[in-house]
This record gives sequence, C-alpha cells and structure tokens, in this order.
Amino acid sequence: MAAYAVKVRVGPKVEKLRFDSLSDALDAVAVRAADLAESAPGRVVDLKVRRFEPVAQVVARLEVSGPRRLQAGVDVRGDGSVEGYRGRLRRQVVEQREGESAPEALRRELRGR
Repeated sequence: MAAYAVKVRVGPKVEKLRFDSLSDALDAVAVRAADLAESAPGRVVDLKVRRFEPVAQVVARLEVSGPRRLQAGVDVRGDGSVEGYRGRLRRQVVEQREGESAPEALRRELRGR
C-alpha cells in the first residue's frame, strides 16, 4: 500500500495519485505544478462587486498527505506563480530562498520534519 497521496485539483476536477516515498510524491508535484503554471490563464475576474487579479486566484492546488499527519502542498496562481504551504486548515506559507522553486522549498521544509 502506498504511503503518500497527492491530490491535484484543477477547477472542479480532482486527480488522486499514490506513491511509496515522499521523494516520488514531491517529484510528481514539481512536474505537475510546472505544467499547470505554464497554462495558467492570467485573466482578471471581475464580479462587478469585487475584482480578482490573477495573483489572487488559485487555479490549481496540489496537496501531499502521508504518515505522521503530513499535510502540505503547492498552489498555482492565475499569473503562473507557485507558492508552497504546510498544514491543511491553517496553512503556513513556505518561504522560498533565492533561486529556489516552490516545490524545492517544500521539499527542503519537509526534509527537516
């Protein structure tokens, strides 16, 4: 039985993947996040009452869960930027270092866990 699960949410579609190691799960997250970031629409959503800039829109969410209550993931924004986080209900943004992608920052953060 696979120990780590990855949920990829793009709009109403949800894809569930299973992996035996955290490293494999994070590799899959990095590849999918890069693909989804390239295809981010970059459109402003104007609801007449409120306006949402592309950076404020989450167009895809990739969640990693596993043993010992591991909950983390990355959000792909409407402008193509990617942001890593830890937690589920109380998300804590993972700070990226210079030259580091969001999946790399997430891997570094989880490795110290």
